[in-house]
Amino acid sequence: MNIKNIFTAAVCLFASFGAVAQNTVSGTVSDENGEALLGANVYWLGTSKGVITDGNGNFVIEKISGKKLLAISYLGFITDTVDISKKSENQPVKVVLKDNSRDVGEVVVAERRHGTSEVGGALNGLKINQAELFKAACCNLGESFMTNPSVDVSYSDAATGAKQIKLLGLSGLYVQMLAENIPDFRLTASPYALGYVPGAWLKGIQVSKGASSVKNGYESITGQIDVEYLKPDDDEGIGLNVYGNSEGRAEINADVNKHITEHLSTEILAHYENSFVDMDENGDNFYDKPDVSQVNFHNRWHYHKGKYIFHGGLSVLDEKRESGQLNAVENIDLYRISMNTRRYNAYMKNAFVIDPSCGTNIALITSATMHNLDSEFGAKSYDNDEKNLYAQLVFETDFSPMHNLSAGFSVNADKMNQDYNFENIVEKETVSGVYAQYTFNYHDKIIFMAGLRADNSNIYNTFVTPRFHLKIKPSDIFSLGISAGKGYRSPHALAENHFLLSSGRNIIIENLTQESAWNMGSTMSWKIPLGGKRLKINTEYYYTTFLSQALADFDSSPRQIVIKSSEEKSYSHTFQVDAAYDIFKGFEVSAAYRLNDVQAVSGGRLQSKPLTNKYKALITASYKTPLGIWQFDANLQLNGGGRLPDYYDENGVLVSRENFEAYPQLNVQITKWFRKFSIYLGGENLTGYHQKNPIISSKNPWSENFEPTLIYAPVSGAMFYLGFRANLFRE
Repeated sequence: MNIKNIFTAAVCLFASFGAVAQNTVSGTVSDENGEALLGANVYWLGTSKGVITDGNGNFVIEKISGKKLLAISYLGFITDTVDISKKSENQPVKVVLKDNSRDVGEVVVAERRHGTSEVGGALNGLKINQAELFKAACCNLGESFMTNPSVDVSYSDAATGAKQIKLLGLSGLYVQMLAENIPDFRLTASPYALGYVPGAWLKGIQVSKGASSVKNGYESITGQIDVEYLKPDDDEGIGLNVYGNSEGRAEINADVNKHITEHLSTEILAHYENSFVDMDENGDNFYDKPDVSQVNFHNRWHYHKGKYIFHGGLSVLDEKRESGQLNAVENIDLYRISMNTRRYNAYMKNAFVIDPSCGTNIALITSATMHNLDSEFGAKSYDNDEKNLYAQLVFETDFSPMHNLSAGFSVNADKMNQDYNFENIVEKETVSGVYAQYTFNYHDKIIFMAGLRADNSNIYNTFVTPRFHLKIKPSDIFSLGISAGKGYRSPHALAENHFLLSSGRNIIIENLTQESAWNMGSTMSWKIPLGGKRLKINTEYYYTTFLSQALADFDSSPRQIVIKSSEEKSYSHTFQVDAAYDIFKGFEVSAAYRLNDVQAVSGGRLQSKPLTNKYKALITASYKTPLGIWQFDANLQLNGGGRLPDYYDENGVLVSRENFEAYPQLNVQITKWFRKFSIYLGGENLTGYHQKNPIISSKNPWSENFEPTLIYAPVSGAMFYLGFRANLFRE
């Protein structure tokens, strides 16, 4: 065969490959969390010609003359169609299917979808979807982490009902709270923010551990928690959730979606809750938990046409908390605690897609918040008129499938006008900054992300935030990740700790400086084939060390709480191992164990931080019957003991060097699914363990011995609840 014939054969062979390429359509199918869907059906609409996706969600299907609409379906998801005539020649089709778990029809469950998934990319974290949230009542954000081994939620004090979240062993002040990637629930809102997000409004929660990304600012030290609400462009209809429990708490939630035009949709989220019983389980004439009444309203809008995307919304919250003595004692005035909160927020996101082929887009994000608090703690008073403005300009592009650049500029302005015991205190801070973040992704085998931002504060001048993440995944079985980064935080003694005013101790505030800390971590994960399924094992270690930390020091004196900054060494070590496995179809189990070593300078020496559990063990089990009609969920926690600071009891006797013991908590729920609604019945803290006297010196709250802030365990025993979820007028 001469050269001419070889050349001719090569041309013909190349042409044949080209013809095949031109006569096929390829693409990928994934869910909203970015997870590839194995076995999704891909077919030409109106025909029986189709294929299924492989383990990576990929497919290749031959074209059919005259057919333009490609349908994609998968059990548990809403079927989607793609018009390939609008796609460029040989451009891969990327399909993201929406979960239809909001419509709980009686269908045969071929493969149960897990309630959590990996964040993806270089970050270490997880996404919690509705399937996981439905395993418990999840009345609000604070009750949405019962099945999560990484996040702890506990009362900060029994008098006001303030709750705090803990991640990597440290207070939630070091976790950056986001609402759909917008910084939120800061400053005055932080002690009660977990109750400001109704669980029925949640579409999902993303928890990222460690230094996280620089995109959303510099405040993340131990991680980020990003709340994702239900979307205006979800299926039209009405969702209802009604709940009541044995402690006299009742609430009702509603979400309404309306597609006004092909491009414009809106949504209304509404929430009402009230406490109808004054709880005093231990008979000490003092509320075990405050009575809370709340009205919460949110109106959201979505517009998408061509290359322009708009998201916007308005929210209004009105909440009242009442606590204190139930009845006056002899001739002593009744001790009462009252907190009235009004919160208003408006946000807007504008995105412009410049070049969809390489993901080039620019977005402008703005947010405005007003938070008004009027509170009284016996004879003490604290009022705060807080305002916040936030704006961010973001640019993103993919140089190639392996290289991504994100860059942006942000401005955040806080102003607080505070009245504390008739003294006016004004705090103002404006921070502007720029950032750049580069990501290298080699076929999801090696992912490297490095970010750097520089910010300037009118109080703390210029500071730089570096962050670095690397994930190596040589196979589907094993992955390794490491991260390191710095974070900063501006402390606000009264705004973030005003619940401490309920204590009889004197509050002393010394000069505070900006907090800064380094966080470093490593993770290893395995997905081991076992019995036709995969055993998932994850281990992780994180170390956080503070260069400067603002502390509420309970140990300097039993009569004082000193809030001050310290540049002395304080740190946190956390180690966690967790495993998950599907025993058989529909039956999931998981187990986790975490060790905490949290040390801070308190009382003039380095010692374990008070009211911090030394460890946590968690076992969860969930079973859904083959027809998806019944679901049974249970989780058992063992919370390790820890240290209490010195305090005076009700007789004025000093109690020193006391520790609290480990305690168990059992939570159970049974759900009955119908086509358009479900009924759930459950119990929390069924082991019944609780602090017998969470409020010290409750008979004399006017004394300096009065102390409701030393809370380490539940403040009440077993609680039972009944709820109802429904989806009306939805397909």
